Amino acid sequence: MLPQVIIIGRPNVGKSTLFNRLVGKKLALVDDQPGVTRDRRFGEAHLLGLDFTIVDTAGWEEDDPSSLPGRMRAQTEAALVGADVALFVIDARAGLTPLDEEISRYLREQPVPVILCANKAEGRAGESGLYEAFSLGMGEPVAISAEHGEGMADLFEALLPHVEREDDDDIAPIDYEDEEALNAAPLKLAIVGRPNAGKSTLINAILNEDRLLTGPEAGITRDSIAIDWQWRDPKTGEDRPVRLIDTAGMRKRAQVTDKLERMAVADARHAIDFAEVVVLLLDATRGLEHQDLKIASMVLEEGRALMIAINKWDVAEEASSLFNGIRAALDEGLAQVRGLPLLAVSARTGKGLDQMLGAAFELRAAWSKRVPTAALNRWFDDALAANPPPAPGGRRIKLRFITQAKTRPPGFVLFGTRLDDLPVSYQRYLVNGIRRELGFDAVPVRLFLRTPKNPFAKKD
Repeated sequence: MLPQVIIIGRPNVGKSTLFNRLVGKKLALVDDQPGVTRDRRFGEAHLLGLDFTIVDTAGWEEDDPSSLPGRMRAQTEAALVGADVALFVIDARAGLTPLDEEISRYLREQPVPVILCANKAEGRAGESGLYEAFSLGMGEPVAISAEHGEGMADLFEALLPHVEREDDDDIAPIDYEDEEALNAAPLKLAIVGRPNAGKSTLINAILNEDRLLTGPEAGITRDSIAIDWQWRDPKTGEDRPVRLIDTAGMRKRAQVTDKLERMAVADARHAIDFAEVVVLLLDATRGLEHQDLKIASMVLEEGRALMIAINKWDVAEEASSLFNGIRAALDEGLAQVRGLPLLAVSARTGKGLDQMLGAAFELRAAWSKRVPTAALNRWFDDALAANPPPAPGGRRIKLRFITQAKTRPPGFVLFGTRLDDLPVSYQRYLVNGIRRELGFDAVPVRLFLRTPKNPFAKKD
């Protein structure tokens, strides 16, 4: 495992900006208002040849431990456990504050080495704050500008004694069509849904620890948080790698007026693009709503494998009729993928969590599957014999053969003549047959039509 470096500081000193600078991407949400970051976010950092894991944390605040800022501080304190070094970030332009001094006192009591970073130190405006930082008694501060990339060489020198260089080994890309390689690769599993459906609570229950910030307040999660973890398969007893991705709740677009919420929802959409399997989490006390169907359609349009989990099942009323009603509404509202996996779970009691993870691995296997061309065309011949294509205007549509062009999601190319006239209903017949008879279950399947060019056609 790579050395772990944690970023700590009061709100709005530029911790997330520094995180983004070190990972080389805008992964963490950044805004001028304080308190944007709430959960720990991990990233792979690269600094002049140093490779390490960087951890962004919530701003350190003095509040009651039961309040939201107090729970955020507890998450930051927990992040220190196991860290190799901490970057204590202050705002050189604002100068030292009593909260900076309190944080420094806390850090001096911890066994983790600390590097003091004076951020926003570019230009003369940061000079006084830089000199003030010496009074914290934490050694010479490293003057940086996370936004402009200044001082990164000095930060490299400060980190070097704590972060060992590692030689990069050539890592072969994963062959997802190799079953053993697929099983060894982490399952990228994103949890999505409306606000307050219990996404973070569900992940905490899966991990069996308070890893993510939770509470009665809706919309606590802002950044999409990825967590690497090992799941013990109860059927085989094997440990299987999983990358769990928590996301911000998605409300109707018309209700999203706050800039931060718009950024959080955009981040959640990006997390869906990154995922292999997406769990749409419903609230059993609210049932299936139109917004849930919109989220599901978006996931399917992105080509991700989708499953539905009904959370808070332990407090559901008339559970049997609720389950059947949601099943019927899904089949009607998402007719293009009838039979999506639907499971009842409870983050509070742990009900159904192992079944959900097992089903997610099975769904990924179907999403990554490739059918041999010979077997595919045997099915194709049978499908044409059972239901020949129509002949609009008395002219026959000739379907010659089909091949699988891609996986993840599975995509098939159909070759023939006059395919512009092939009805959508017949294309749906073929897609449903592929899904039902070739083992793709409820996976989104793409069908592309190709007509060979006529070599004798007149050219302009």
